[in-house]
Amino acid sequence: MPWMVETYDKPDHGARRLRLRPEHLDFLEANSKTLLACGAKIGDDGEGASGGLYLLDVETRAEAQAFIEADPFFKGELFERVFITRWRKAYLDGRNTLNED
Repeated sequence: MPWMVETYDKPDHGARRLRLRPEHLDFLEANSKTLLACGAKIGDDGEGASGGLYLLDVETRAEAQAFIEADPFFKGELFERVFITRWRKAYLDGRNTLNED
């Protein structure tokens, strides 16, 4: 069952996000097979990331927790809050996936 991880950056930590970003992107690339989708939450103007959303292909909450705790953004103390919840894949890439399982 997929898991959703939503992160919220600490206020005024944009410089930290930028400093950690290269290592974070390397981490995502190294773990790309675990990612169904991933990206930053940005402002309406397309600027200023304030957190992120990860859709993970892992079996347990513990695996989702371990994944996010290994992320350089987490290790670098960028996040103010992290929410983890199971996610039911209904449509992905424009395709109904409800009958696949």
